[in-house]
Amino acid sequence: MKFDRKKRSDKQLLAIYSELVTPRLIEEKMLILLRQGKISKWFSGIGQEAISVGAALALEKDEYILPMHRNLGVFTSRGVELTQLFEQFQGKANGFTKGRDRSFHFGSKAHNIVGMISHLGPQLGVADGIALSRLLRKEPKATIVFTGDGGSSEGDFHEALNVASVWSLPVIFIIENNGYGLSTPSSEQFNFDSFVVKGPAYGIEAHSVEGNNILEVLNELEPLVESIRKKPRPIIFEAKTFRMRGHEEASGTKYVPKELMEHWAQKDPIENFERYLLKEQVVTSDELEKIKAKIRAEVNNSVKKAFAQPAIESDTQAEFADLFAPFDQEIVPAGSHTSEKRLVDAISDGLRESMEKYPEMVIMGQDVADYGGVFKITEGFVEQFGKARVRNTPLCESAIVGTGLGLSIAGIKSVVEMQFADFVTCGFNQIINNLAKTHYRWGQNADVVVRMPTGAGVGAGPFHSQSNEAWFVHTPGLKVVYPSNPADAKGLLNAAIEDPNPYLYFEHKYLYRSLSGEVPDGYYTTEVGKAALAREGNQLSIITYGLGVHWALEAIDEMGLSADVLDLRTLLPWDKEAVAATTRKTNRVLVLHEDCLTGGIGGEIAAWIGEHCFEHLDAPVMREASLDTPVPFAKALEENFLPKSRLKTKIQALMGY
Repeated sequence: MKFDRKKRSDKQLLAIYSELVTPRLIEEKMLILLRQGKISKWFSGIGQEAISVGAALALEKDEYILPMHRNLGVFTSRGVELTQLFEQFQGKANGFTKGRDRSFHFGSKAHNIVGMISHLGPQLGVADGIALSRLLRKEPKATIVFTGDGGSSEGDFHEALNVASVWSLPVIFIIENNGYGLSTPSSEQFNFDSFVVKGPAYGIEAHSVEGNNILEVLNELEPLVESIRKKPRPIIFEAKTFRMRGHEEASGTKYVPKELMEHWAQKDPIENFERYLLKEQVVTSDELEKIKAKIRAEVNNSVKKAFAQPAIESDTQAEFADLFAPFDQEIVPAGSHTSEKRLVDAISDGLRESMEKYPEMVIMGQDVADYGGVFKITEGFVEQFGKARVRNTPLCESAIVGTGLGLSIAGIKSVVEMQFADFVTCGFNQIINNLAKTHYRWGQNADVVVRMPTGAGVGAGPFHSQSNEAWFVHTPGLKVVYPSNPADAKGLLNAAIEDPNPYLYFEHKYLYRSLSGEVPDGYYTTEVGKAALAREGNQLSIITYGLGVHWALEAIDEMGLSADVLDLRTLLPWDKEAVAATTRKTNRVLVLHEDCLTGGIGGEIAAWIGEHCFEHLDAPVMREASLDTPVPFAKALEENFLPKSRLKTKIQALMGY
């Protein structure tokens, strides 16, 4: 292994050595603790320290870095306090995740480190968002994000690199090519020798280095970082290395040929760098031992302090409190002047006024710029706000939701448009496992609103008509709103954007241009989590939302009934007090929604009423919903699928008790 010190002084080389050997000595301690049963799991980066340390040292302290399992050197080189680090590994209250996540699944805003999730690829899109924030603010800063050769097989890898290329984002994608994805060798992961071949396909630079050589990593990486600060663009940076231990300790390395292990053992990054320092007479053997002894003493002392901390105790109230970033909504009252607007225009007005209120806010989605979106909600926005803030995206829902999270880390709000709610499946992981859990896990809020054009009734068939709100109502850490009228649509959208937490905002396509109503002029917000009575009566209660509100009103008018029609408006959190009040009032309840019956939100509400309001019921709580089939295309089939045609019959059955 050849080392080139460039113009680095002896003092600088020793500082690099100290950073390089620190994670190794911590790992040696961790493996002892693991064998003693004092920590539960360990993902070893032994043999790969030069990449983590080199990346951290190549960046300035205020530049973000997004590490993975084997990047302990990122945390130590960034100056993360060791006692807290060990408390994290032990699941103590003072750990970065307060005992809610393990090992390296955490970030630290104080150190500009963004924690990974086990799904690997999604963090690449998050890095895009952080890099985009630098571009928008014209800050000459780089971002580094890690992935592995195995993780590069995920679709998120392609999406993130493609977005970074199209948008010329200042981000370096470090690929730790260590030969295996758990036990699967590279030959079964991809059909090429080096990731440099990926560069031309994306139209970006690609470099490959000997990842076990700390000076080669630094010599190659430092000028690239400096270059993209001046000329923003993405870069692929492959670091060839090897994983000397199991994917995690329990898995072992029996699947690795002995000669391969022996070959890479000769390339140990620390042993080779030590030999170089001794050969160059930068340091003596005794001095090296003194450096390691000092670090070991610090490690042992920090471990002792961490173990001295009491075991974590559960606190249910704290668990709920940390689901969301703190936010107390202050309602902005509507003015007295109103204009009649269609639902589509009310949503557009809300978006426009929020863009004016938050001068850094970004709208992202397919065709949202010059074209104005497929439903024309952002038509004219480019002329007012510019293409930097109203951004057409490639077809890559996952990367764009991740980009939204990255923008939030940088303090920028974003609204992501799903062209159709059905397409959110392609970004599902980012929403469910990243947006929803990030604040709970390590205190980072996700200030992202995902707009969801939803619903049937327009003859669009199975892939453009689904009502999928129940998927997200089931997920703690998200907020879900679903307005039924233009005034609420504007007020709830503004409220969702104000809140620094993640929202799914559903808007019914059928109502876009078929429904009009009086909408207050100017900026205002509607209370999140508060239902509203669309009609008051005393014979029964119909609890519903979205298009269901209009079906209910039509049905009771045609049947001549007096009914409460409770429009939930917010599905997570939903208004339990309003549901209880209408149940106590009428004693008969029907829960109506467009979503399929099985697994829909109606089942949760009906169960809650049965548990908490049983003594007020004169009849069983009933539900009406769409058939448990995909949404069909032909008009007759779609009408049969939807609950509207069965609603009166169900109401009659309820009234028969």
